[in-house]
Amino acid sequence: MTVDAPEASDVQKRVDEAGASRSRPAGMNRRSLIKVGAGAAGGLGLFGPSALPLISRRSAAAQGDTLKFWQFYAPGGQVESQAAWFENTVAGWNEQNDKQVELVYVPNSDYMDGTKLPTAFASGQGPDLFIISPGDFLRYYNGGVLQDLTPFMEQEAIDDFFPDVLASRVVDDKVFGLPMEVEPMAMYYSLAAWEEAGLTDSDIPQTWEQLLEVGQRLTNDQRFGVLFETNPGYYQNFTWYPFMWQGGAEIQVPESNKSGMRDPGAVEALKFWQDAVNLGVSPRTVLGGGAWDVVPNLTTGYCAIQNVGIWAISALQENAPDFEYGIFKLPVPEGGQYSTDLGGWAFVANSQGQDPETAAQFVVWALGTMSEDSIQRGVDWCTKAKSDMAPRQSVQELATEQGGFDSGPLKQFAEEILPGGRGEPRVTPEIYKSISDAIQAAQLNGTDPEQAAEQAATEIEAFLATYTGAPIL
Repeated sequence: MTVDAPEASDVQKRVDEAGASRSRPAGMNRRSLIKVGAGAAGGLGLFGPSALPLISRRSAAAQGDTLKFWQFYAPGGQVESQAAWFENTVAGWNEQNDKQVELVYVPNSDYMDGTKLPTAFASGQGPDLFIISPGDFLRYYNGGVLQDLTPFMEQEAIDDFFPDVLASRVVDDKVFGLPMEVEPMAMYYSLAAWEEAGLTDSDIPQTWEQLLEVGQRLTNDQRFGVLFETNPGYYQNFTWYPFMWQGGAEIQVPESNKSGMRDPGAVEALKFWQDAVNLGVSPRTVLGGGAWDVVPNLTTGYCAIQNVGIWAISALQENAPDFEYGIFKLPVPEGGQYSTDLGGWAFVANSQGQDPETAAQFVVWALGTMSEDSIQRGVDWCTKAKSDMAPRQSVQELATEQGGFDSGPLKQFAEEILPGGRGEPRVTPEIYKSISDAIQAAQLNGTDPEQAAEQAATEIEAFLATYTGAPIL
């Protein structure tokens, strides 16, 4: 069975219509909340088979007295408020429960595009708890290492998540991950660079062509006009998808095993990124941790415009509070339709860890109950520790009541940028790799975009012909 990518317009609709009736994912029965007291090797290679080898023994990393929680925020992450949120969350659990949780910090670059996490699982030493994006969900689900959270959740709490946000973490009506955020992409620009180039609000680009023209005006011998991600990885794919969607193309043609990568919309999206580099408007390399890392790229003057997500608001506030910037929606091709990619990370539990049930209970306790503490925890993450849209209606409502979206960039994201967005696709490592290769070939290696797209489509179709894992979304 194939399923096309989920639309996320319902997120905005339900934000605007707070209190409207909630739709229950088909087939889900009410569950009573269980109250809790007291690289790359084998099938887990970064680009290896989508199904991980089932691990018959308990994770060696989890043999100690604590449940190990791998993530890239704490302790010692780049943003102090986010590290504190994780530390406070774990401390709250540890105060109430005999089974303790321990945070294990993994640098973002190693976590997202490195081999540390896949290699740990391949060797039977995966963490008890970790975070994953929709783009990497199927690697771990198909490998049989994600614990079903559904038995530990109340149906009311399941229904509280926006359906199209939760969809990429659900298989056969069972929930295998709880999202902590929704993260739309946009374009950030330096007001100083903008004014220096003699640009005004009327020059904010609406189309790809206009963006390249403005980018040329902003480019000089010290600065690039526009920055897109150049490092291969799930994040680069994530940032490229909206440009493909805007032209009407899809990774997979709905209800078929055909790929839309050879469609004109995908070819033109590859060409757009290639043109930006060939014109000298965009760099071939990025600074800091990558194009997700706004401070070393935008605030230093390395670029004037940066394609980055909503999380950059909190990063700028904490690490460059005096930097003045503006935000605008992703431009579209001539005749195209606006879209942006709504990403976000989710807590998951390792079904092969030392205590999968307690790990699942921690995930639900932290992010998935209807308690005041759980809801406020979500508000604190989305509007205080970080800058995100909420994945749950109750969290979005309370954050709105508390003024989190009343003004400034978060208001702009809620009203202008989020509507029209789509959930990040859920794909296998094989499909991800084919798309990544096409982006790299066109953007940096000078390959004809049509040829790169055709190669990706051919590879994806060959894979889909024999794929038997959970549905691609």
